Formats: sequence, C-alpha cells, structure tokens
Amino acid sequence: MTHVVLESCIRCRYTDCVDVCPVDCFREGPNMLVIDPDECIDCAVCIPECPVEAIKAEDDVPAGQEQFIALNAELSQVWPSITRTKDSLPEAESWKDATDKLQYLER
Repeated sequence: MTHVVLESCIRCRYTDCVDVCPVDCFREGPNMLVIDPDECIDCAVCIPECPVEAIKAEDDVPAGQEQFIALNAELSQVWPSITRTKDSLPEAESWKDATDKLQYLER
C-alpha cells in the first residue's frame, strides 16, 4: 500500500509534507504534488503535515477520488522530485476549501 495525494492539493500545492518524507517520494507539478508509489514506504508521517488533508493511505481514498491513485502513479513518472518546502501557490488560501478541482489540474 502507498499514500496518495488527492484533489484538495490542486491549486494549493502546500509542501509541508515534503520536509518530513524520509524517502523523497513527492513529485512537483505546476499546481499540485503527487506521491511516487514505487518510492513511498507507507510511513504516514506526511499525513498530519498537510493543511488541506490531501494525503490519504490508498485504502482510505474517499469514494469518488479513486482516480487519484492512478493519477499519482502516472504523474510521478514525469514530474520532478521535490525535497524541500516551498511557498504554497499564491491562490492557495482561496482554493483550500474548494471541491471539484480536478478540472484545474495542470499537467
């Protein structure tokens, strides 16, 4: 099992989770992060760090967001690794409580 970054990360891209990851499994896209399932060791230290609760264990992915399991696997193969915290996106505060954000994902 691995962990998955969900829709609530889109247009926020908080990176608090990155610093605590012991295996550098996060990948950075234009407006969200994903987790490389081949690198994740299922330690769960990233979960409480996310201010928008965007990280879940694969078995705990909410109904309707299952597509993010495959999306994390796909995008982690093309997006670069991120190993240090950066500023969130400028519009993060206004988007952090928004839902139905998949349409805004930038690849």
